[in-house]
This record gives sequence, structure tokens and C-alpha cells, in this order.
Amino acid sequence: MTSFSVAGGPTTANLGLVSACGRLGYDASLVAPSEIGRRVAAGGTVLGRLDVLASLDGIERGLGELRAAADRGARVLNGPEALLAAHDKLATAIRLGQAGVPHPRTSHYGPGSSPSDIELPAVLKPRFGSWGRDVVLCTTRPQLRATLRRLSRRRWFGRQGVLVQELVPPVGYDLRVLVAGGRVVGAVKRLAGYGEWRTNVALGAVRVPVDPPPQAALLALDAAAAACGDFVGVDLLPLTDGGYVVLELNGAVEFTSEYVLNGADIFETVVSALLPAPVEQVVGL
Repeated sequence: MTSFSVAGGPTTANLGLVSACGRLGYDASLVAPSEIGRRVAAGGTVLGRLDVLASLDGIERGLGELRAAADRGARVLNGPEALLAAHDKLATAIRLGQAGVPHPRTSHYGPGSSPSDIELPAVLKPRFGSWGRDVVLCTTRPQLRATLRRLSRRRWFGRQGVLVQELVPPVGYDLRVLVAGGRVVGAVKRLAGYGEWRTNVALGAVRVPVDPPPQAALLALDAAAAACGDFVGVDLLPLTDGGYVVLELNGAVEFTSEYVLNGADIFETVVSALLPAPVEQVVGL
């Protein structure tokens, strides 16, 4: 029986993946990142689902453990480099730029930088951000200066500075597309909450199942490939000309049954995209 480990916390998505593995005939378990070295053996497969820290100043512990597992001969999906490329938004911008994937103009503001160099309107955000926290839209110079003063007191700012990104005019929704094993496996439209321009569910957004347009699906595939991500969420913003631009990647994307495509179980679809069929199924046992 194929051994498969999901390395991460007991989130809804991670538990759903482990449960789906059992239904599909895999020997699967949820492994705390600190246990990777003890529980992931050579020949096994582990999916890195390390998320950003609640303090927004880095990634959960476990990158070194994933690298060590690969050195021992385990198959590692979403390895350290892919997780960094997805979670570090500066690294994301660099990877997408190198691959020619459309992405809002992004710069880094840190000690020695001048606010006068920032073009407005602009969005300020942490390099390792999530949940829409500390993501601020600035439209005036006084607002920009006040925001920089406030954010400069955050621990993450002292360690990594802040990203400054051009504003893609909000239209009240975005698309989040799941890419696993080089194919689109799920998607939702996220409708922003009342009076909110950000589309994070943590800020009141609502998920609506959607079949992503071909252009959006292809862009999500290109973005995942640029980050070398085996399983990532890709956030796409619609443009006024009908196109899309990649806003962010998520290496530990949280997802639910609402991401379903073609009526299939989303958790089983992800597992099937990442893993070969169990030996029992291959030989017809």
C-alpha cells in the first residue's frame, strides 16, 4: 500500500486529504512538521503543507525536515523551494516576472527607502501574509505615511520590510484556482464582504463554486509551474479588459467541498492528481 503523509496542522483541508486517501486505498497520515524525520521513510511520499506563521514573519517550522526527507529518498511534494516561492510574496513576484506571468508591479520598502518613491494608489502588505491581515490600500500621501508608521511597529516589518504593489482596480471578487500535479482540480469565486475590497474569507468573503474560464485556468497553471508547486492555490484578479492577473500563490491553501469541479470530490481529486493509483487498483486486486 502506498505510504502518503500530509505534513501540516490539523486543518479542514489537511484532514480532508488524509480521509480521501483512505477512501482511495492509500495508507495516509497527518504528520506534524517536527515528526517528518521520524515518520517519513525512504520510498514514502510527503506533501508539504506548511503555512505562514500567525505573526506573519515567516513560514512554520519544517522546511529543513522536508529537505532532509528528500535526502533520505522520500518523494517530497511542495518542497522547501516551492513553499518559499509561494509564501514569500517577494519571491513570488520574482518567479512570476521571470516566467512572464502577468502580476501587479511589486517593489520592496525597507529601511532607507523613501515614501516619495511609492506611486499611489498602492497596496501595502507583508511578505509572508495571509488572511488579509495588514493589507492596506493607500490612496493619499498622508494615509501612506500613517500606514508606514503603523506597520513599522510590527515585528514582521522589522525583519522583512513591506511590499508595495500596484492596485488592480477591485471588482468585488476574485478567482482562487487549485492546481495539483500540473492540472486544475478545483476553483471558487470569492465574493468580497459588504464594504470590503479584499476578498479574503477571513474578512467576510463568500465562496461560490465556479468553472474557471480557459484563460484563467491556463494562467493558474503557468503560475504554479513558475513556483514549481505540486499543489498550490492561485489567486487571480479579473481585469477590465476581460483578462486576468495573478495576485498571489498559497502553498498551504485551505479549501472545502465548494471547490468541486464536475461534481467530483475535491479531496479525492487532489490526491488522485498527486499520487499514482494504489498497487491494489493497478493489478486489479
